[in-house]
Amino acid sequence: MAVTVDPDGLDPHMSASASTFQVTSSIYETLVTVDRNGNIVPQLAESWEIAPDGLSITFSLRPDTLFSNGNPCDAEAVKSSFDRFLSNGVRRGDYSTIESVEVADEDTVVFHFNSLNVVALSLFSYPWSAIVDTSEEKLRSNPVGSGPYVLQSWVPQQSLVLERNENYRGECNIDEVAFLMMPDFTSQVTALKNGQVDLILITGDLVSQFEGDGNFTIHAEAGNGLQLMAMNNASTALSDLRVRQAINYAVDKDAIIDAVWWGYGEKIGSHFPVVLSEYVDMNDIYPYDVEKARTLLSEAGYGEGELTLDMFLPRSYQEYVNAGQIIAQALENVGINVNIQIVEWANWLSDVYNGRNYDLTVVGHTGRLDASSLLARYRSTSQENYFNYSNKEFDMLIDAYNSELDENKRKEIAGEMQRLLAHEVPALYLQDPIQIYVSTSRLEGFETYPINIFKFNTMHFSDRL
Repeated sequence: MAVTVDPDGLDPHMSASASTFQVTSSIYETLVTVDRNGNIVPQLAESWEIAPDGLSITFSLRPDTLFSNGNPCDAEAVKSSFDRFLSNGVRRGDYSTIESVEVADEDTVVFHFNSLNVVALSLFSYPWSAIVDTSEEKLRSNPVGSGPYVLQSWVPQQSLVLERNENYRGECNIDEVAFLMMPDFTSQVTALKNGQVDLILITGDLVSQFEGDGNFTIHAEAGNGLQLMAMNNASTALSDLRVRQAINYAVDKDAIIDAVWWGYGEKIGSHFPVVLSEYVDMNDIYPYDVEKARTLLSEAGYGEGELTLDMFLPRSYQEYVNAGQIIAQALENVGINVNIQIVEWANWLSDVYNGRNYDLTVVGHTGRLDASSLLARYRSTSQENYFNYSNKEFDMLIDAYNSELDENKRKEIAGEMQRLLAHEVPALYLQDPIQIYVSTSRLEGFETYPINIFKFNTMHFSDRL
């Protein structure tokens, strides 16, 4: 497989990089994992039981599981791994409700929570919560897990090669997986056509090179993520709902998706990826309507050219720069002046995301498996609420979601949160991006998942040439 960047190490507890998890998900296992629809399914744990009060989860582990070095991957190992994970420098706030980890017996481990976390089970599926052998002190360069592969070699900026883990208990149809570092998409396309690689991720403008060619298979699936133009709701103008509504009416999302992403995107109307089961279609609330936009701006007290907004765009992400420029033109068409400033990513993080010193910005967000984790950033008090959005009703809804044990009722609450964001538009919600992979037609069993993982062990090569 061709990839654009190196992982930043092979220790899943000490990384926040998608490029790391795409490799480590083949080396380590998590207690549970997900299928392509985001449903929780067994992995290291063969079953689990959630206490009636939701304050503990008991996992029954697959017996006789070994790490790649031959050490037992049992309940003690799981406890040791999570103790390490919860105390390291990349600890994630979602896990703060875990109070203790108890070893009930060799194959049973119990997680106790200090408060109700109705989506706690999904926490154990993310690749950063992988079970590692803590007896190995240099996991970054010498990873030891219980997954289907082990590290064979790693030459930074060139290649990383995995080989079959002989201690792995499950299916493993491919003996070796090599990640070849190719930052340039053109070189990746050439490598696939020449047979140097079997799988690449491409952009929409390159799809035509493979269409109608029986030697290749195109895999286009909506990803678990979204792209938006955030609005600083603390800005004088943008604190007025009518201005935010006008901006939403002024922008033709379909045109942006066509121009920037070559039509490969699922239009959205709220902060929710279409791949999640709780998704509700909100696209009809603010259709493209230039005259409606002008009317709302006039009602808000802004005549032609009387409103100027600063838009900050991250230089490292050309697609966001392109989208921002198109949006700016659309806003100028309805009488809003836009001052575009293209900034370095480090400055974007410090000034826009953390400093909240901006009016508009275009960026992407990774998805999660549940509405609570996905939408928590809109809580009034959230440190990640760079929109400066504040709504008591939303805060009450997310609290209700987090205290509701009934899954169907949680789904209803998730829909209400989406509707509120869709009507109040603290952002211009653009799209759920479609990921486009191309593989040699001999590679079968490739699937995408709503978290940053690949399952190479379940793929296989057909006999046809």
